[in-house]
Amino acid sequence: MSETNPYMMVGERLCMDFINTVSWRESAEKRRDWFTSYAKLIDWSVHAEVLTAQQAQDLLVEAGENPSQAEEVLKQVIEMREVMYRMFKSISKKTSPDEQDLACFNEYVNHFYRSLQVIHEKDQYMLKFKQPEKNLDTMLPPILQSAVNLLVSKTELVRVKQCEGDPCGWLFFDTSRNRSRRWCSMADCGNRAKVRRFYQKGK
Repeated sequence: MSETNPYMMVGERLCMDFINTVSWRESAEKRRDWFTSYAKLIDWSVHAEVLTAQQAQDLLVEAGENPSQAEEVLKQVIEMREVMYRMFKSISKKTSPDEQDLACFNEYVNHFYRSLQVIHEKDQYMLKFKQPEKNLDTMLPPILQSAVNLLVSKTELVRVKQCEGDPCGWLFFDTSRNRSRRWCSMADCGNRAKVRRFYQKGK
């Protein structure tokens, strides 16, 4: 996890990068949530290419006109992120997610998949979430879709791992050929572990 780059995207899947929007997730002292406001959520969503710059601008205007609704969406986003974190962390440890978390996740699926439609676009058919453009939670369906796609793929799900850097806590999808990736980033947690081993060897 990086403090110098607040939008370090190392999860290899959109849902993993979404989960990783908490720095030093497993440290009570250093933990820092990136989503401290609706504007911060929008900023990250643009960086993650979930929203366009124009969509972001429109949503910020809408949020300014409906601040209480924007606050509720932010709470919903954080709740969904934490449910996904607990689920995928369990999966990374080869254990089953908590039934209550899975039930909560399915509530999001039931809510957002109501707007999923088959669209004919550019001479092909595709599944697309069709929501009003000014819905303040319009960034959530693609993130949810990413998580669902990962959960239902048996071959991909086994590649979900948690960074071994303590107390990083970040999750990632291991794209290495031999599934040997151990760190969120070799330049970050991996390098710290290397320095720690060198120091202990010197002692």
